[in-house]
Amino acid sequence: MANALRQTDFTFDPPASLYRGKVRDVYRRGSKLMMVASDRISAFDHVLPRAIPHKGQILNQIAAHFLESTRDICPNWLESNPDANVAIGKACDPIPIEMVIRGYLVGHAWREYKAGRRLLCGVPMADGMNEADSFPEPIITPATKAEEGHDEDISREAILQRKIVSPTVYRKLEDYTRRLFARGTAMAAERGLILVDTKYEFGILDGEIYLIDEIHTPDSSRYFYAEGYAERQAKGEHQKQLSKEFVREWLMDNDFRGLEGQTMPEMPDAFVNRVTARYTELYELITGKSFTPADTEDIDARIRQNLTHTAWNPVKDN
Repeated sequence: MANALRQTDFTFDPPASLYRGKVRDVYRRGSKLMMVASDRISAFDHVLPRAIPHKGQILNQIAAHFLESTRDICPNWLESNPDANVAIGKACDPIPIEMVIRGYLVGHAWREYKAGRRLLCGVPMADGMNEADSFPEPIITPATKAEEGHDEDISREAILQRKIVSPTVYRKLEDYTRRLFARGTAMAAERGLILVDTKYEFGILDGEIYLIDEIHTPDSSRYFYAEGYAERQAKGEHQKQLSKEFVREWLMDNDFRGLEGQTMPEMPDAFVNRVTARYTELYELITGKSFTPADTEDIDARIRQNLTHTAWNPVKDN
C-alpha cells in the first residue's frame, strides 16, 4: 500500500501561521495562503483514524481543474500548484457560510425529508418526492461554517437578520452559487455524470468576493452516473454514485454516525484501497485525464523539494 500524508508541520522564514482543518493544512503569511491537501478523510464532522493514499493529490488536482474552468464566472483564490498536494494563492477573509446547493433529494436533505420535514433552510420541498428525485430547480440551503463540531443549517432570512453578510453580498453569493453549479452540471454531463449537490465557500479581499477552498471534488460534492439514472429511479433502486457518501454508509453500517458515545471504527486495508480507487475513478471521469500518482516514498521531502524555488521554501531544521 502507498504511503499517505497524514499532516505537515512546516516552518518558514518569515514565519507563517498554521490552521489545521479536517483535510487541509493551511499556512498563512500576510496576503498569501499555502494549502496542503492531506490524505485525511472526514465524515460526520470527524476525521477518520486512517488516511487515504493519494486522496489529497486527487482533491487538489480536481479543485485546480474546476477553479481554472470557472474563472470567467467568479474570481478565485488560486495562483499556483507547485506540488501535487499543494495550492498557493490569495489569503481572503472567509465568509462564515457554506453555500450548499442541491439539485436532487439525497443525503442530508433526504434524511430531513424522510423525517417528515418539508422546509430546509427556509426552502420548501414538495410532498410526494422519492429519494434521488430531482428538484424542479436547484435549491440553495446554506450552512453556518463551524470551526469545531457540526455545521448548522441556516436560512437566507436568518443570515440577513444576524447581519452575517449584507443583502448585496448575499445576493452575489447566491448568483455565483447558481452559476457555478450550472457550469459544474454541464461539465459533469459531458463526462456522463450528474452533479447532484455541492457546496461553495467564499471570502472577501479588498472588498471583492472570491471563491475559496475546493470546488466540485468528492469531498465537497456528490455525483451520480447519468447512464441508468432514470431506470434506477423508476425501479426505486439506489443510484450509482461517486462521492464519499459510501464512506458515511460504511460508518453507519459499523454503528457510527458521529454521535456522542459512539466509537469510530477502524478501516481495514481493503476498504482503504477501495476508497482510493473510488477517488481515482472520479478524478479520471470528471477531468477526462489519466491519474498519475505522485511519488509517495517520502511525501514530506517531495513537497519540501517542490517548494524550494517558491516564496514558501521551508526551513530545513524543522
